[in-house]
Amino acid sequence: MAKTVKRPWGEFKQFTLNEKSTVKILIVKPKQVLSLQYHKKRREFWKVLEGPAKIVIGNKTLRGKKGDEFNIPVKKKHRLGAYNKIVKVLEISFGIFDEKDEVKLEDKYGRV
Repeated sequence: MAKTVKRPWGEFKQFTLNEKSTVKILIVKPKQVLSLQYHKKRREFWKVLEGPAKIVIGNKTLRGKKGDEFNIPVKKKHRLGAYNKIVKVLEISFGIFDEKDEVKLEDKYGRV
């Protein structure tokens, strides 16, 4: 997903270039979880900034640690959660961004 560009002083990672995108930092409280959802019009990239994070992509549940990166294709169900500590995840959405594009499949807060 990210393109690594080497320089004499080190390197940088480029996540988007001249592309429609939305960037967020998701902060999840301990023992909380986002909706199990998918998007019809956008794909997402997640990078764990603080963890560990409980990540569901498709039918797989993963434990994401600081620095781990995940690509979530359009129409792929996914969920982010926290174990016993706050989780911070960089989220970059590519494509048409509209909060109404979320299709919630499960939600512990009754928002389905």
